[in-house]
Amino acid sequence: MGQTEGVGGQVGAVLCAVGAAGFFAVAAVAQQRAAATVPEGGSLVRGLLRNPRWWAGVVGDVGGYGMQVAALALGAVLVVQPILVSALVFALPLAARLNGRRIGARTWGSALALVAALVCFLVVGNPSEGNSTAPLRDWLFPLIVLVGLVAAAVLIGLRAADPGRRALLLGAASGSLYGLAAALTSYVTTVFEHGLVDVLASWQTWTLAAAGLTGVYLQQRAFQAGPLSASLPAVTIAEPLAAAFVGVTVLDEHFRTNAFGLAVTALAVIVMCATTIQLSRSQAAT
Repeated sequence: MGQTEGVGGQVGAVLCAVGAAGFFAVAAVAQQRAAATVPEGGSLVRGLLRNPRWWAGVVGDVGGYGMQVAALALGAVLVVQPILVSALVFALPLAARLNGRRIGARTWGSALALVAALVCFLVVGNPSEGNSTAPLRDWLFPLIVLVGLVAAAVLIGLRAADPGRRALLLGAASGSLYGLAAALTSYVTTVFEHGLVDVLASWQTWTLAAAGLTGVYLQQRAFQAGPLSASLPAVTIAEPLAAAFVGVTVLDEHFRTNAFGLAVTALAVIVMCATTIQLSRSQAAT
C-alpha cells in the first residue's frame, strides 16, 4: 500500500509541476513585455505597478507557485524543480502567437528533446525524497555558498555594460533564489500542520519570503535589462540547479540508480540546459 501511495504521490507531483510550469510561462511572457517598457533610468517598481500586463503576470506567478507548493508537498525537490524547465515549452507557442511568428521544425525538435531529457532524468535518475526538517547547522554552509554566488552575480551584472550580459547574470541570480525558495517550501508546507504560530516562528519561513521577494525583483530587473533570450534561460536553468544543490547537500535527497544511470542522468541535465537555451533564443522576440 505504501508503495502505491508513493507512486501516486510522485504522479501527482509531476502533474502539479507541469501545471506550475504553464502558469510560470504565461507570467514570464507578460512580465517581460511589461518590464521592457520601463526606461533604464526610470523607477522599475513604479512603472510595473502601473502596468496591467505586469499584474496579469503576477496572477500567473501566484497560480504557478500554488501548483509548485502542491507538487513539493507530494514529491521531492529533485523531481519537481527540473520539470519547471518545461515552462519554456509553454512559453514557446504563446510568445510566437503574441509576436505573430511561426514556430520552425528546429524549435519543435528542441522542445521534444527537452521533454525527452526530462523523462530520462525522472525515470533513470529516480530521485528520492529527503529530510525536509534538516537543522540550521546543515543549512549554513550551503546557504553561504549560494548567497555568495547570488551576490557576485548581482554585483557583476549591475556593472555590466552589455544589456544581454546584465540580463543573463541578474536572471541567474533570480533563478538561484527561486531554487532556494523551492527547497525551503518543502519544509514550510509541513509546518502548516502544526499551526500558523509555528510557521511564523520558523526561520525557514522568513528566509523563504526574503528569497522569493528578492528573486522577483531581480527577475524584473533582468526582464528590463535585456530580451527574454538573455534572461529567461538563466532563470529557468539556475532554479532547478540551485534547488538540486540544496536538495543534495541539505535535504539528503539522492538518485536511486547505479553508476551508468548517474552518467545518463548527468547527460540528461546537459541536454536540458542546451535545449533550454535553444528554446529561449527561438521564442525571445518581445
